[in-house]
Amino acid sequence: MLVSLSMESRTIDPMQIEADAYLPTEFGNFRVRVMVDEKGFEHAVFSVGLDDTDRTPLVRIHSECLTGDAFTSLKCDCGPQLKYAMQRIQEDGCGAILYMRQEGRGIGLKEKIKAYALQDRGYDTLDANTALNHPADAREYSFCAEMLREVGVEKVNLMTNNPLKINGLKDNGITVINRIEHIQGRGVLNQNYLATKAKRMGHILPFIFNE
Repeated sequence: MLVSLSMESRTIDPMQIEADAYLPTEFGNFRVRVMVDEKGFEHAVFSVGLDDTDRTPLVRIHSECLTGDAFTSLKCDCGPQLKYAMQRIQEDGCGAILYMRQEGRGIGLKEKIKAYALQDRGYDTLDANTALNHPADAREYSFCAEMLREVGVEKVNLMTNNPLKINGLKDNGITVINRIEHIQGRGVLNQNYLATKAKRMGHILPFIFNE
């Protein structure tokens, strides 16, 4: 019954939170809140148990990946990472996923697919972006910090392999208590993708260097 979804009291701040509802999923029931940044992009917080102020929540910053999240692409690890974050947060009972509209590391869907075409010709993911005159990673995390503060979170246990996400929160006033490894979705077709993230972009993926 939907009445059982009332995990947190809801107070909508019209200046920040544009929509607020509950969402049952295959992993459990989440509260979803939508916030709009200064560019008009709509981002979402999927959360469980944030009213438990005695606990430090598990948090995952997940950049939108249509090809991975919706179409189950094997070129990346995004879909499995999202699903595992949903599962872990439900199991823990206190956490949030920040679902950020930063497709293709911030370059958008059209440019990401252009980058895929270059990857088909042998470019790695970093060189494909730069060949299209984009940064290797155009994402930024100041709005993530604003979103967390808006839902009452000042400190987190961050599920990530990307040091830029840790620094992005710290630089914007959010305390990262622990980094929690978040490795999912390894496969034959994304080995080069993961190797590029580790060797050229500083992601913490020890298995790349141990194999």
